[in-house]
Amino acid sequence: MVRLLLRGQPIGPDDQPIRAVLFDKDGTLSISEPMLHALAEARVFHCRRLLQERHPQLADAAAGELVELLRRAYGLEVNGVNPAGTTAVASREHNLISTATVLAQLGLGWPEALALAEAVFSASDGLHGQGSRHRPIATAGLHGLLAELAAAGLRCAVISNDQREGIAAFLHSEGISQRFQACWSADHTPRKPDPAAVHALCRELAVPATACALIGDANSDLHMAREAGVAVILGYTAAWSQHPPLDPSYLQLHHWRELKLAPWPGRTAIPSRHRPQEPS
Repeated sequence: MVRLLLRGQPIGPDDQPIRAVLFDKDGTLSISEPMLHALAEARVFHCRRLLQERHPQLADAAAGELVELLRRAYGLEVNGVNPAGTTAVASREHNLISTATVLAQLGLGWPEALALAEAVFSASDGLHGQGSRHRPIATAGLHGLLAELAAAGLRCAVISNDQREGIAAFLHSEGISQRFQACWSADHTPRKPDPAAVHALCRELAVPATACALIGDANSDLHMAREAGVAVILGYTAAWSQHPPLDPSYLQLHHWRELKLAPWPGRTAIPSRHRPQEPS
């Protein structure tokens, strides 16, 4: 039984210990911005190309507008991705709908817009996940924190709008699959940010939400956790080139070393285990 400390201060309820930690993936467990930026740029490229091939008159008239609308829809910025934009936060399906909506705004009928958007995503999907040369990597200090959580007997889970395959590939590539006892993905129903997704994941862990911590990089994650009754809610800020615009009413975590474990009052000390040296 342990207590969580944030920068040396106890966090969480005084009447029960934390038994599980739920992690968002992109922007929390992983540094995904380079991959997501390349993916969104590829979607813009293929959208221009396919619109020119299938609807040349419309493409010629709306070329500049198309690019501007897509970049705004995806949250693409000069040097990266808006951490609160659709590319960073939303599921593949929601990004596809955003693309089709842009095409419909330019004059395509909805069936044609949706078909073209699906073709765009099929053409660019190879840039997503572990097959990308920009594949996501673990955030600094994550391996050590997961080792400490495991040593203390806490259960861990991923809750993400990535697909199950992408989550599994990331965990495998980082050698941390064994650290996670459950996963809730875009393939599950309901998806986040529905609080029912948290409750379903907690049932898989056999731990109530009131004995869990949830860590994410988006306000939608944090609001979801609050509505679900999660005991400890932390905003993670270190995985993006710009600071995520998180609600200041939530505690924020800037590096995994700021999160420590302490024995529950009246219990013996948890096993001492130094975190491996990792890049800061």
